[in-house]
Amino acid sequence: MAATRRTILAGALGGVCALALARPLGAAPLAKVRELGALRVGLYADNRPWSWDEGGVPSGIDVDIARAIAEALGVRADIALFPADEDISDDLRNVVWRGGVLGFQRCDLMLHVPFDMQLAAKENDVVFVAPYYREEFTALCTGRTKDCDMPPQRFVGSKVGAEIDSIPDFYLVGGFGGILRGDVEHYPTGFAAASAVHDGEIEMAVATRAQIEASIAAHPDSRAKRRASPLPMLPSSGWDIGMAVREDSRTLGFAVEDIVSAMAADGRMATLFGRHGVTWQGAEAARAAR
Repeated sequence: MAATRRTILAGALGGVCALALARPLGAAPLAKVRELGALRVGLYADNRPWSWDEGGVPSGIDVDIARAIAEALGVRADIALFPADEDISDDLRNVVWRGGVLGFQRCDLMLHVPFDMQLAAKENDVVFVAPYYREEFTALCTGRTKDCDMPPQRFVGSKVGAEIDSIPDFYLVGGFGGILRGDVEHYPTGFAAASAVHDGEIEMAVATRAQIEASIAAHPDSRAKRRASPLPMLPSSGWDIGMAVREDSRTLGFAVEDIVSAMAADGRMATLFGRHGVTWQGAEAARAAR
């Protein structure tokens, strides 16, 4: 599997990898990480269940994955939580290949990056590696007055929620002729929107499957239910989540690929996700590479 993935990294990125190979390589990043004894990993702040600050300690699925990768490399994990910028290109610049203008030290590895070939073709300074999860949007409902699998427009007159300025927000506000526009409550994250369902503040929330499953695990006494059927007219059918390294760090990227592939194959990835109440679903790109 690793050899096949390396073929993808060397060939499918086209101009990105061709440009990188045309340049002389600097110091071997993997060797440098091992020499320093630390892997600096950039993770989004306030991104529960993936990564967030829990009383001064980084917590979440991505935190556990980062620590597992560092352990497999024989080094310690230095977790750096960072706030999201305007778009993913800004985050890649600040976290992976240049560093932040306010002194944020660039990282060896960044997690929770959309694993997308069109995005990769535009990012000449990074290489995308190790797709590790398939994400999708779904809904959570209290079930008190309405069936969660009914069309969302049937929730008109009931409070519904989503993360502000997100795809679920645009879906609820603008979809179905805007019929739900006046019923939408905004929250800082999808996890917060899902938690509002459990707390009885709203009747339905649209968020990612991971956010909703983690919210259910965090509210064991709640009777809220996740929608079983796909959301109609949603502009996204799902996406792969992966990682990124600098374009001159392919030695580190290949090592991370091998570690993540092994974790998926031997069940460690599913176990790790399960500890956070989330069902692991392998990335489509990883399945296609087998």
